[in-house]
Amino acid sequence: MSDSKKNSNPKMPKFKAYWIYGAVFLVIIAFQFLSSGDLATKSISKNEFNEILKENDISKIVVLNNNLAQIFIKPEAQKKERYKKLISSAFYTKGASLYEYNFGDLQNFENNIERVRQSSDLDFDLKNENKTSIFDTILGFLPFIILIAVWLFFMKRMSGGGAGSGGGGQIFSIGKSKAKLFDKDTKVKTTFENVAGLEGAKEEVQEIVDFLKNPEKYTSLGGKIPKGALLVGPPGTGKTLLAKAVAGEADVPFFSLSGSDFVEMFVGVGASRVRDLFKQAAQKSPSIIFIDEIDAIGRARGKNSMTGGNDERENTLNQLLTEMDGFGTDVNVIVLAATNRADVLDNALMRAGRFDRQIYVDLPNINERKEIFEVHIKPLKLADDVKIDFLAQQTPGFSGADIANMCNESALIAARNGKKAIYHQDFLDAVDRIVGGLEKKNKVITPREKKVIAFHEAGHATISWILEHAAPLVKVTIVPRGQSLGAAWYLPAERMIVQTEQMLDEMCATMGGRAAEKVIFNKISTGALSDLEKVTKQARAMVTVYGLNKEVGNVTYYDSSGNDAFVKPYSEDTAKKIDKEISKMIEAQYARAIQILDENRDKLAILAELLLEKEVIFKDDLEKIFGKRPFDEIEEKIIEEKVIEEKKETSTVTKSTEE
Repeated sequence: MSDSKKNSNPKMPKFKAYWIYGAVFLVIIAFQFLSSGDLATKSISKNEFNEILKENDISKIVVLNNNLAQIFIKPEAQKKERYKKLISSAFYTKGASLYEYNFGDLQNFENNIERVRQSSDLDFDLKNENKTSIFDTILGFLPFIILIAVWLFFMKRMSGGGAGSGGGGQIFSIGKSKAKLFDKDTKVKTTFENVAGLEGAKEEVQEIVDFLKNPEKYTSLGGKIPKGALLVGPPGTGKTLLAKAVAGEADVPFFSLSGSDFVEMFVGVGASRVRDLFKQAAQKSPSIIFIDEIDAIGRARGKNSMTGGNDERENTLNQLLTEMDGFGTDVNVIVLAATNRADVLDNALMRAGRFDRQIYVDLPNINERKEIFEVHIKPLKLADDVKIDFLAQQTPGFSGADIANMCNESALIAARNGKKAIYHQDFLDAVDRIVGGLEKKNKVITPREKKVIAFHEAGHATISWILEHAAPLVKVTIVPRGQSLGAAWYLPAERMIVQTEQMLDEMCATMGGRAAEKVIFNKISTGALSDLEKVTKQARAMVTVYGLNKEVGNVTYYDSSGNDAFVKPYSEDTAKKIDKEISKMIEAQYARAIQILDENRDKLAILAELLLEKEVIFKDDLEKIFGKRPFDEIEEKIIEEKVIEEKKETSTVTKSTEE
């Protein structure tokens, strides 16, 4: 294209909403002025009209549209003071009417005029005219013109194009799919190598990719390609990351969009976008569609049907069901979807034939967390003292997103302190920052309150160190963080199942803070609110969910479907029994905590004083005061024995190989 041709089509400026509103406002004002006649014309009342009429100052009366009289004054009468002001106005036009009189009924007006004319011998002309100006006609249609203009403006905005940007033909593209297409021209760089952990989930989706690459491997045995796979799991566990890896690995077109992209304020748009999405995918088949947060449109039908928006969402879901496994859907289009709320999805969407596989992406275990750490620390500049194994142990319950955030936070903390590398302590500070909140160094705490907090946290640490099944302590601090005035960090064992004794020991350790306040000061404070909330939830779960209470029995009142949210699934008598057993269980562990701390009062005091002095103490400090935990020594012996046995087996295999 030549330069002259380029310059002949300059880029149009973007239209702003207030330009349109301002233009419409000016048009309305202009029409109002133009249609109102002479601006000097004055509207008069009936009495004023009768007074002018009797003085015989009127030369002509023109009746417009059977309801308005234009009154013209005789030239010789215009010299009177009452008319001079209007005539001298800058808006007055010579020969124009000076007054307007809205008389109401035409027949009565004409009769009155005729009666006054005969009785007073008046000389003036009376004419009737029916005319409508073009401005009046336009004003009549102006509201409709404004509505159409505003509708076209918003439709243009929603379609994402305008006349100036070449999008004039897209004004009715609202029903088109908003999916982003990733193909050979827009290759995704994420692969399965970037996905650490999630071995089971990776194996499932890798098979789908392998099927697309080598279909003969499966079809030769009579197998069919799965129509869909649903990724289910807590937030941040890597569901969307897995989908990105599929897009990077598969050599087929990949359509990516969110469930909310189908939702629109106009009726029928969602279903239209579903049809258009599958039409595009079918044209490029074999292909993959990924719908993130599918619960936005996939909720169970028939609930809250009083709202119109719900009906529109159900229509969108019905169209999705039809496209996924309806009459005549025989194209090679695989649907991947992700949600963290699988319990609210419609049963028809979950059935085999639509989503043949439900892949649960769980929170990573200790080994998977280690792998995730190794991925996220690659771009970081680490010091020699960083222990990945310890960090993996220190972050139970962390998702992949949490670990990524922790690694980034540690880098920010190290940079804030002017360090040239990221040390192990920076990672620990990042854990404190994420879990506990920002450290509040300027919080005003009295010496008396600080002493209570120290004994409170020392009580937690003491009982968790003594009890067999309580989580071993890592560190204790009385530095305020977030909403807490102090905290104790533990290294919990990752158990697949939890026994009654283990839960009771954890409850006892949680009540250790309040018990320490009672033992030392013979008073209790409000500082144990979060502890009480935790043990109450644990006790209620033991009684009503896990059936671990003898009095209530081997029953559970837990409904995994969530249908009992507003219905109590037991009688009032059972409710009283449940409340009684929960209270009894908590009080028993509180009494047990008081007894343990009373027996170890001296060590508790030493630990609290050390905490007041240092503000932060670690596992080594507790070992100096209490000695090694006997349970840790037993575990260490077991681990040593296992290592010895493994070495023996290895040496035996080596000898047999040499022979």
